[in-house]
Amino acid sequence: METPNHTGLDPSVFFLLGIPGLEQFHLWLSLPVCCLGTATIVGNITILVVVATEPALHKPVYLFLCMLSTIDLAASVSTVPKLLAILWCGAGHISASACLAQMFFIHAFCMMESTVLLAMAFDHYVAICHPLRYVTILTDTIIAHIGVVAMVRGSLLMLPCPFLIGRLSFCQSHVIPHTYCEHMAVVKLACGDTRPNRVYGLTAALLVIGVDLFCIGLSYAFITQAVYHLASAEARSKALGTCGSHVCVILISYTPALFSFFTHRFGHHVPLHIHILLANVYLLFPPALNPVVYGVKTKEIRESVVSVFQRGQRN
Repeated sequence: METPNHTGLDPSVFFLLGIPGLEQFHLWLSLPVCCLGTATIVGNITILVVVATEPALHKPVYLFLCMLSTIDLAASVSTVPKLLAILWCGAGHISASACLAQMFFIHAFCMMESTVLLAMAFDHYVAICHPLRYVTILTDTIIAHIGVVAMVRGSLLMLPCPFLIGRLSFCQSHVIPHTYCEHMAVVKLACGDTRPNRVYGLTAALLVIGVDLFCIGLSYAFITQAVYHLASAEARSKALGTCGSHVCVILISYTPALFSFFTHRFGHHVPLHIHILLANVYLLFPPALNPVVYGVKTKEIRESVVSVFQRGQRN
């Protein structure tokens, strides 16, 4: 395995260490990473193909799901190849510019995904609380605007990051004890004043995770209130079932994200390898599991997947 000792001599190169304390298990850990990466590619491409080829799925909720799948695929491309290189052969060398680019795209994609999850919560709110206005509220134009907002929001919130990192000096170690260029992991290596970076990181997280979770919670509070005013138990069950997939995806996405966020700032006694493993869970599991959750819990997608494969076999 390559050693990172010489990277401190070159200010333009960093070295991603992987998972400190678990180096002897890197090859074994690459197996679940390969499986999750493959599941991400296969699952999300399947969702995109099925929605694109089935006119019955050209509805707002499935168009939002396509946005989610596209973001998940892009995020996976930003992380998995380098992660596997580190786990397989210790190829952790990464140029400063590539590190900044990876940092920007990983965090920007996570912010975009949060925005799309919020849009999906709004979709369920309109469908259940204002069903007669659903078609007029969620038009194709509005959906396209939401997609643009998700991209612009994630990009603009991450835009200061490369400049704030660029102003720092790394006069000691250039070894990043992580599997990817995570913002705070890089900031902790700097020698100068890192308060602007820390304030920026906290502000960006609150503007995304805090605001989005609050709005999602508010949406589901209104949804729950509307559901329990429905007359029949069957209607209540159907309405809650409609939200089941989205709630599962929210739990999968936000739980490790919140743990990683709070551990960086308050969990000083949490072992480093535990924190890094959970940071990777946050990046690897949601993209792989989102298509499975929606495929299993959504009847329309299950039937469409079967229909597409049957047509493929006949051809």
